[in-house]
Amino acid sequence: MRPPNIRFHYEYNNYKIKKIRLLREWLNEAAMAEKKEIENINIIFCDDKYLLSINKKYLKHNYYTDIITFDYATDHTNLSGDIYISVERAKENAKLYKQPLSKEIHRLLIHGLLHLIGYNDKTKAEKKLMVEKEDIYLEKI
Repeated sequence: MRPPNIRFHYEYNNYKIKKIRLLREWLNEAAMAEKKEIENINIIFCDDKYLLSINKKYLKHNYYTDIITFDYATDHTNLSGDIYISVERAKENAKLYKQPLSKEIHRLLIHGLLHLIGYNDKTKAEKKLMVEKEDIYLEKI
C-alpha cells in the first residue's frame, strides 16, 4: 500500500494548518476504517468569496457554505478529489458552536472525506449518519 497523497493548499492567507503529518495519518486511518484507500486528495483552504464563486460556477448555488467536495474517483475503492473549506465559515461555526477553530476544521476535513467515501447528507437520515460518523472519527484525533 502506498502512502496517502493528501496535499494542503491555501487560497486564504490568514490561515495555515498545523500538524499536517498527524492530519494526513488521521484521514488515512479513517479511510482505511471505511475500507477505502486515498489515492489523491487536495484540501484547499479559502475564504467565503472564493468558495461562493465555486458554488455558483460549478453547483449553480448562490449562497455561502463551509465546504464543497468534488469527487474524481474512477472506482469505489480509491479516493480522489478536492475538498474546499472556507476558513471564514469555519471561524463563524466555531464561534457559534463554542469550540476551537481547530476542532471545526477537523470536522470539515472528516466531513469532506466522508463525502469522498460515499456518504451523503441530503436527507435527515443521511445527515444523522454523517454526524455519527464525524463524531466517531473526531474522537480519534
